[in-house]
Amino acid sequence: MNRVLARNRSARREDNKLYPEDRAVHDWYRFVLSFPPHLVQDYLQKFGVTSDQRVLDPFCGTGTVLVECKKQGIPSVGIEANSIAHFASQVKVDWSIDPDYLLEHAQRVADIALARLRAQDIEDVTLFHVVHDDNDLRALPYETLKLLLAHSISPLPLHKTLILLDCLNEQHNERCSKYEKLALAKALVSSISNLQFGPEVSVGKAKHDAPVIASWLACVRAMANDVRKLRDRAETPTEVYLADARYPQQVLAPQSIDAIITSPPYPNEKDYTRTTRLESVLLGFINNKAELQALKRGLLRSNTRGVYKGDDDDQLVIEHPEIQRIAEEIEARRVELGKTSGFERLYAKVTRLYFGGMAKHLLELREVLRPGAQLAYVVGDQASYLRIMIPTGQLLADIAQSLGYELVSIDLFRTRLATATKQQLREEVVVLRWSGNS
Repeated sequence: MNRVLARNRSARREDNKLYPEDRAVHDWYRFVLSFPPHLVQDYLQKFGVTSDQRVLDPFCGTGTVLVECKKQGIPSVGIEANSIAHFASQVKVDWSIDPDYLLEHAQRVADIALARLRAQDIEDVTLFHVVHDDNDLRALPYETLKLLLAHSISPLPLHKTLILLDCLNEQHNERCSKYEKLALAKALVSSISNLQFGPEVSVGKAKHDAPVIASWLACVRAMANDVRKLRDRAETPTEVYLADARYPQQVLAPQSIDAIITSPPYPNEKDYTRTTRLESVLLGFINNKAELQALKRGLLRSNTRGVYKGDDDDQLVIEHPEIQRIAEEIEARRVELGKTSGFERLYAKVTRLYFGGMAKHLLELREVLRPGAQLAYVVGDQASYLRIMIPTGQLLADIAQSLGYELVSIDLFRTRLATATKQQLREEVVVLRWSGNS
């Protein structure tokens, strides 16, 4: 790295943004709330991780840690319970595709889709406003449509997307399919849909039309260009498991992990499945409410929309006085404010479940760690539950220490302004060490 670039990076380390020089592969598809590659770089260096060690991200999301490890020739493994995010991570760490072959196949699919649209008097450009009768356009079944945020995609872009999906299925190619589908996921959230992220997902101004085939093809081209640059590092071992991070020993061998860098969900009342709902539904990862509920059951309980009868992770922190105090304060505030909805009644419960779930994760994790393993957890303070402050990093550190981990440090990554309270909230990296003695 040249000195100017190193100096510039040093000056902006507190940023949560994706730097232009890091975009390769990371930008194929990522959560708006993803933590940045430069933070992974920092802790790989701080921990002194080498190519004969193995890094785990147990909440790997869309693969930030895995991609960064692969770029540096470090073996890694990820666990992710959200099916679309798991799919994205799998694709993003496979750089074995011939980029020219991928482009050739994608162009063939695009030509077929464009011809099919033109036969219906539909163009993929938006230079001219052409009126189409919505009754003539393809649409989703009503039960499927109910899974989406209302008006998240307009009728004409949806029609064109469904035509493209038909063509992708008809021209299915085992080597290209996963890249082409991930490119469509990226195009959907970045340019085709009406979704906007700031950082909450919401529905913006409706687009009567949007380029679909062109947007998708641009994403495929970006993938091919990145693979050309990185194919020499394609052989670095990387695995991604669709599993629950609270039970890592179900997919990982004992004493197989040297380091962890991860960012679990925060206790913030965000339903993370809403952020990925459109692409999850259109690409077939979620087809009905039952499948959505099954997905949520495998996630850490961080919001009230993911709490179910029989959840008992909270029992693991029943004797933690500060967690119990915070939960009781949340419940007292709810009663004081007269909040009576079903979700509001769960605020105290989900707080206990969240930290209980993290306790279960750390408890079960001990079996797969090698003695001397180093861990970095990126977490943030929260005030989402009726504006009661939750010092997530400190509570997580307390839980870890009670389970035999050594607390090395709690490093400040950045501060951010809470929308509701205008308070400065800390986002921290809880650094732990596992000696091997439980």
